[in-house]
Amino acid sequence: MKIRTGIGLDVHRFVNGRDFILGGIKIPHTAGLEGHSDADALIHALIDALHGAAGLKDIGTYFPDNDRQYRNISSKLLLQKSFELIISKKYEIGNIDIVVCLQEPKIAPYIDEMKLSISDILQISYEDIAIKATTFEHMGFVGDGEGILCIASVLLTKT
Repeated sequence: MKIRTGIGLDVHRFVNGRDFILGGIKIPHTAGLEGHSDADALIHALIDALHGAAGLKDIGTYFPDNDRQYRNISSKLLLQKSFELIISKKYEIGNIDIVVCLQEPKIAPYIDEMKLSISDILQISYEDIAIKATTFEHMGFVGDGEGILCIASVLLTKT
């Protein structure tokens, strides 16, 4: 059995006038994330982790931010396209581990829904996905509430 791991990281700043989309769901907040797509930093980090484990290029290579077809697109669609690339290379997803770093809002009430959204797209068990949240104790851009940082790790297998 071949085992491969990948790590992905994404950051976005908060801006007024956008919905806050994280893990494929809308979370009530006073601001959303700035970006070309829906700016779902969790899914973007996950895509890069999947791509890395499979030996693919980064998210921007496949879904460039200067391509109008990806303007305001749901990152769940990008995750689906990335999953198809992973499957075409004959990999299976073993597990996913994600850390979300943000000061506000508290996302604990939404983690189960995010896990269900991701497990549905990637066709893996809910139990094979971990999503945790932490603050930066009011330090730096995350701690000051200016933005979000997400880190994802995945394990892929091939028999």
